[in-house]
Amino acid sequence: MKEQQMSHIVRPPCDEAVIQAAPEPGTNEVKQPAQATLSAPTNRVGVWVLVATILGSSMAFIDGTVVNVALPVLQTELHATATDVQWVVEAYSLFLAALILVGGSLGDHFGRRRVFALGIFLFAVASVLCGLAPNVNLLIVARAFQGIGGALLVPGSLAIISASFDSKQRGRAIGTWSGFTAITSAVGPVMGGLLVQYASWRWVFFINVPLAVMVLIVLFWRVPESRNEALGEHAKLDWWGAFLATLGLGGIVFGLIESNNLGLGSGQVLLSLAIGVAALIAFILVEARSKSPMLPLNLFQSRTFSGANVLTFLLYAALGASLFFLPFNLIRVQGYSPTAAGAANLPLILLMFFLSRWSGGLVARYGAKLPLSIGPLIAALGFALFALPGIGGSYWTTFFPAVVVLGIGMAVSVAPLTTAVMGSVDTQYVGTASGVNNAVSRTAGLIAIAVFGIVVLALFSNSLASQLSLLHVPAGIQHAIMLQQNKLVGIDIPAGLSTSTRVAVQQAISESFITGFRVIMLIAAALAVCSSLSSLLLIEGKKQHIDKKAS
Repeated sequence: MKEQQMSHIVRPPCDEAVIQAAPEPGTNEVKQPAQATLSAPTNRVGVWVLVATILGSSMAFIDGTVVNVALPVLQTELHATATDVQWVVEAYSLFLAALILVGGSLGDHFGRRRVFALGIFLFAVASVLCGLAPNVNLLIVARAFQGIGGALLVPGSLAIISASFDSKQRGRAIGTWSGFTAITSAVGPVMGGLLVQYASWRWVFFINVPLAVMVLIVLFWRVPESRNEALGEHAKLDWWGAFLATLGLGGIVFGLIESNNLGLGSGQVLLSLAIGVAALIAFILVEARSKSPMLPLNLFQSRTFSGANVLTFLLYAALGASLFFLPFNLIRVQGYSPTAAGAANLPLILLMFFLSRWSGGLVARYGAKLPLSIGPLIAALGFALFALPGIGGSYWTTFFPAVVVLGIGMAVSVAPLTTAVMGSVDTQYVGTASGVNNAVSRTAGLIAIAVFGIVVLALFSNSLASQLSLLHVPAGIQHAIMLQQNKLVGIDIPAGLSTSTRVAVQQAISESFITGFRVIMLIAAALAVCSSLSSLLLIEGKKQHIDKKAS
């Protein structure tokens, strides 16, 4: 079962840094005004740039949050297993994480508006295919194409803002973009819940189509084209790096997810894992020798940059995997409506939005090391609190405290994390470093969900088998239930049981899921603690400025 997707409730770090770090418009840039804006004032063009990029980014943010809310219902209607549901999310995340760095480079080479528009078009077409998918296999394929579109549109929106505003205007532009995209991140889960509850899960994907149409109209009507002229006609893209990254991540994720069906000792699983590891090793070798690598390895010579990325990987792995399983707990175990489940994480989003400026001030006062040591520890407490609720109880006394504490922890962490990444490398590499950290956060959720899925299924199966034996369920029915163990909490109870036994079996299924859910939340807490330790060990503290006159 999976961010990136409820994990995309928390936007990946360094989005704003990617915009802020770009060179001044006009520096090595060539611009071609849109046909209708040849004589339009710059400030008017800027408004339309923000409209297009906000709507385009919102497509990805909304999709990332609403899909998770739809997963429990989608699983039932398409008769999908837990592995199938994982692939619905992982197919998207795989191509987004692997191609997002090269996606940004495509815009610099061939025109940012052109590549952004291509991403919007692919994303919209894939969304239609997702909504029309008659079975889960075609849905997974459509989600993969949606991920390719996302890898073009996500960096494209940031690049267009960078190319359209100079350093004096960027602060306001970033604030506007961040504010509106934060609103869409908050509205997305609730809107997804409403669509699932009162219409169909298919509308979670169809909602992207009108947004895409609006973006494309504004884009070609009002937004100028731009590209990086300094790259020249003979500049090369790192296609080998993109291919090896996709093959490597895909091989590992396929092996981990399919091990739930085939077993970790399966030849197919072991071959897939071996191919994935070999491809990632080859990726590192290629990047080390490439003249224009998508992942410049020299950045990791900075101890702080390495530490910030270790912290990012651990913290966002915990977040992505944990919040992937949360909707299944809320909807299938606790009995929440999809709308209520979508709204459950609103405190997390609101806390991060309203505390972001305050947490940024912590860096100026204490440096990045201290908040990046304390923030993940607070987040770890939040993850641990998710492990406490059983079945039933009011949201306000069960999940609300965990959401609030997690929100505070992430709010304390994200802004200082962005600052640490930007301050860890030379100025000319800040944009690249920010993009790498952004990709690391997406890769973390991709890998973690596959790993956590193995843990959950193993714990669920062992617990369910024990409880069914205690209930003295007939051997035939018990066998029929255990054959569906890879559906987790979506198991269909066979006919032939009395009402009381049926209720007891459903209770056993729910309690078995809670057993697995608690363990993964505690593992997430441990990962957050480890991310705090990485800050203590690797990230530099605040530099003390000595007043030479006073000395």
